[in-house]
Amino acid sequence: MSSEGGREALVRELDRELRNLVSRSVLFQQAVADRLKVSVLDLNCLGALVQRGPMTAGQLAEENGVTTGAITGVIDRLENAGFVRRDKDPKDRRRVIVTPLPNLEAQIFPLFEGLATSLVQLSEKYGEEELRTVVDFMRGAAPLTQEETAKLRSVGRARK
Repeated sequence: MSSEGGREALVRELDRELRNLVSRSVLFQQAVADRLKVSVLDLNCLGALVQRGPMTAGQLAEENGVTTGAITGVIDRLENAGFVRRDKDPKDRRRVIVTPLPNLEAQIFPLFEGLATSLVQLSEKYGEEELRTVVDFMRGAAPLTQEETAKLRSVGRARK
């Protein structure tokens, strides 16, 4: 087998394994969301708030690829569950800033702890340069996935 044929086979294998990882990640996210009694979209919004801090409702909607109308429902549910608070933007009273409450991380992080520990253990079998390559690949793949999601959503809206 030529090195190019080997590369093509490896890229196909990477594609299969990424699909498998994504499928299992979706199921994991659903299990976490179920434990918190929220939807997966709600959980994704919580994740964005934990990682980036307070955001406007519009930023949260854009980050998650949903309409501002849909994000209002998300914020309502998260506020009622005691995960976030909404405040008027002092610079623009028409905008809302969504802030994660201090207890949020303490409620969510334990649900990810087992997976995080397992992933750290898995990473121990790779050298620093290999890990840099994996991180680089993941950083490149995330925006591509976000772009493709936006394309799928825009085509779906256009057909309605």
